[in-house]
Amino acid sequence: MSHPELNPILHNQAPVPLLVIISGPSGVGKDTVLMRMREFGMPFHFVVTTTSRGQRPGELEGFDYNFVSKAEFETMIANNDLLEHAVVYGEYKGIPKSQVRDALASGKDVILRIDVQGAATMRKLVPDAVLIFIVPPSSAELANRLRLRRTESAEGLERRMALAEEEMGRVDEFDYVVMNPESRPDEAASMIQAIIRAEKSRIRPRRIKL
Repeated sequence: MSHPELNPILHNQAPVPLLVIISGPSGVGKDTVLMRMREFGMPFHFVVTTTSRGQRPGELEGFDYNFVSKAEFETMIANNDLLEHAVVYGEYKGIPKSQVRDALASGKDVILRIDVQGAATMRKLVPDAVLIFIVPPSSAELANRLRLRRTESAEGLERRMALAEEEMGRVDEFDYVVMNPESRPDEAASMIQAIIRAEKSRIRPRRIKL
């Protein structure tokens, strides 16, 4: 007799798709790690976050973010088009519902990059999501990464570091922690892939309900 709560791979069926949330303090290298995962060619759906902030040099529309005006974002909020949204450094960021639902329905694992505040919200909305927290080897290295961006004033850098320290204190809200050493994003990307493989082998898999 089959048991519907057990992993379908026991019956030579496709595993249950996962919702994987990648988070961590600003500057820890989340984008770089996700880029390496894309380059590895794994069949994930990478959710593109919608934001009202301006487009930075080198960022691509529809790849790094979907860029919209504040008025357009507020319309999306009013229409309940977002799974989650928040104000980060004075700008909106949010996750379109349709992207996540459509990908899961097609059987793809969904990878979502989100800030720590948003990850906490997603844990409440989707308890079976897999939450992975990326950390730097040290606070000094994190500060150096933010400094090299050259997008912050000295005061802004100080604010971001203070927030990063606060966010690091919330690591116990996550399922896994992955270190991302400078210049070695392959290590972090490989660790995340190993976590996903292990999760898909659970006898009783997580089941995502939106």
